[in-house]
Amino acid sequence: MTNSTSVKALELIKKSEGCVLKAYLCPANIPTIGFGHTKTVSRQDVRNGKTITAAEAERLLKSDIAEFEKGVAKLVTVKLNDDQFGALVSFAYNLGVSAFASSTLLKRINAKASLVEIERSWLQWDKARVGGILKPLAGLTKRRKAEFALFAGK
Repeated sequence: MTNSTSVKALELIKKSEGCVLKAYLCPANIPTIGFGHTKTVSRQDVRNGKTITAAEAERLLKSDIAEFEKGVAKLVTVKLNDDQFGALVSFAYNLGVSAFASSTLLKRINAKASLVEIERSWLQWDKARVGGILKPLAGLTKRRKAEFALFAGK
């Protein structure tokens, strides 16, 4: 059986990312549009004030989610429910599959570590480079807590 991102996880991603229909630079200075879509957005798009429709933002999100689902499914070797899977998709969506692949979080999940250990590994990912300095961001702290709560079934 293949997992899919649960409705709760999809709503968590949408709420965490927000939907901005005009290209902008996120707090980590990455060109972004829609629900945190970065793959096809350039600094030139930000300078030119590129906009998309709400329908396009939804289409980009679905396409992006499918990519992250594949990445998480490939990396996780233990059985998950759809909420747990979706929480990890949210994590990877925000940080990238490569960061997830090399994380202690993934190692602990695959080793069936305790929820306490998994939570510790999860919550440490609340920082981003702002002006070249790694800083905790309140929005990331809130997102990591919500992702872990979904993973833990809270």
